[in-house]
Amino acid sequence: MPNYRTLRDPNAEYTMRDLSSETMELTADRGPRDVEITDVQTTMVDGNYPWILVRVYTDAGLVGTGESYWGGGDDAIIERMTPFLIGENPLDIDRLYEHLIQKMSGEGSISGKVISAISGIEIALHDVAGKILDVPAYQLVGGKYRDEVRVYCDLHTEDEADPIACADEGERVVEELGYDAIKFDLDVPSGHEKDRANRHLRGPEIDHKAEIVREVTERVGDRADVAFDCHWSFSAGSAKRLARELEPYDVWWLEDPVPPENHDVQREVTQSTTTPITVGENVYRTHGQRQLLEEQSVDIIAPDLPRVGGMRETRKVADLADLYYVPVAMHNVSSPIGTMASAQVAAAIPNSLALEYHSYQLGWWEDLVEEDGLIENGRMEIPEKPGLGLTLDLDAVSEHMVDGETLFDEA
Repeated sequence: MPNYRTLRDPNAEYTMRDLSSETMELTADRGPRDVEITDVQTTMVDGNYPWILVRVYTDAGLVGTGESYWGGGDDAIIERMTPFLIGENPLDIDRLYEHLIQKMSGEGSISGKVISAISGIEIALHDVAGKILDVPAYQLVGGKYRDEVRVYCDLHTEDEADPIACADEGERVVEELGYDAIKFDLDVPSGHEKDRANRHLRGPEIDHKAEIVREVTERVGDRADVAFDCHWSFSAGSAKRLARELEPYDVWWLEDPVPPENHDVQREVTQSTTTPITVGENVYRTHGQRQLLEEQSVDIIAPDLPRVGGMRETRKVADLADLYYVPVAMHNVSSPIGTMASAQVAAAIPNSLALEYHSYQLGWWEDLVEEDGLIENGRMEIPEKPGLGLTLDLDAVSEHMVDGETLFDEA
């Protein structure tokens, strides 16, 4: 592997802030916490999303496991960043996070796949740091407010446009699986569309979406909170009309009704209705969430931890949200690794509302780790074991790897 430290021209007109240990004053004596990173590896698992798992190896024989946001590209970016981490102390999580931000600044480290890749490493650093210090990961981000985290289940049916089918599935999951919080997609075809590209909702389309909401909320009643996701699909005017149409129903929140780039429009939509509005999964770092919170453009903030910047960055988002009395409902489509990382932070912040679970129809989700019963009756108990508290099952990972991927080395 080439040494990317040497690629930058030292005579260039700019100099990036170097936060590597090479610039720090080092002592000759090594203590019990003087551990060094020896390697970083990735592999992709073919789940209901292509999950990117990340492992940080150390010379102490301890390995930390993390997860980047799903999809292609993160593995190559992590390989690109690995030389920046070799020889570094994994306990210096904040410094290493900023070190990677600085080293990758010219390649887009303010957002997108670079931040997702850094998030995966950052989660793995928390896991291995917890093992070195013999403390659970939640202790590294502030300690516990709660022993278990409420989980909401993202539901799907064969015909997601059928209000009765949605109500049937909602009732089944509440009664049989024990969840008291669920979510459905609302950006589903109604049969009344004229042109979906323009984001405009016609009256019959709004009526159809309101029918889904009515059927589900009335069937479930007060046994569960019910949210609805729009996936950034609608124009500002249509989003306002839809949100107002849903005001008579017991909607937990309406998620991402407009595209994520223009926060001024988001503020107008949120402030036009009493229907609670949730956004946040498609913006990056605390800087990306800042305007949404400062201008009261959201009722609930929903960062995705393996995407927004990792565990400590999510904690920062939660702290900012708490200044505006805004609860946090983390978006999550991860394997057990990213889900547990999110749960560890959710346990450590006061304003945690719920954590998403998106794999209830995938029978082997929990098989990726050796621990059982991760989610029971809509709750995720926070383990007291060091780090994330999970042990990756390499046999299960090997069984479900994307074709062409390479299995991790043993610890």
